[in-house]
Amino acid sequence: MLEIYIDADACPVKNETFKVATRYKLKVWVVANQYINLPLDPSIQMQVVSGDFDAADDWIVDNIKENDILITSDILLAERCILKQAKVIGPKGRELDEESIGSAKAARELNEHLRHLGTPKTGPSAMEKKDRSNFLNKLDQVIQAIKRKTGA
Repeated sequence: MLEIYIDADACPVKNETFKVATRYKLKVWVVANQYINLPLDPSIQMQVVSGDFDAADDWIVDNIKENDILITSDILLAERCILKQAKVIGPKGRELDEESIGSAKAARELNEHLRHLGTPKTGPSAMEKKDRSNFLNKLDQVIQAIKRKTGA
């Protein structure tokens, strides 16, 4: 059964994900290194991991399956989950897949290099209303495509 995983520590679209998941009756795993207040809904599960580096990422990779969905802005986690045939969506609605992950990694490395050189403003831009709308549309599209593919 299709499940959604949220890399939750800094995810700005948790509530949007919950609404869509509720509509489709999907289970959501919220993974973080500290407890996050969540709606009282048995289909939304909190998984608190240790504070170790990449503990949340490792838990997600260990549990995500083919055709599950990951919500994250972490490019390296996205790559690990794409290798497991999961679908990955960023908080602004960008889907990452086998074709796009290479350029996303290259952009990440370039921005990291620029930050080390002291170049300002190499991080992501602020979330806007249109970004939330793009996310909701993409999440709906991905769920529909998985349901068509798997016959669920």
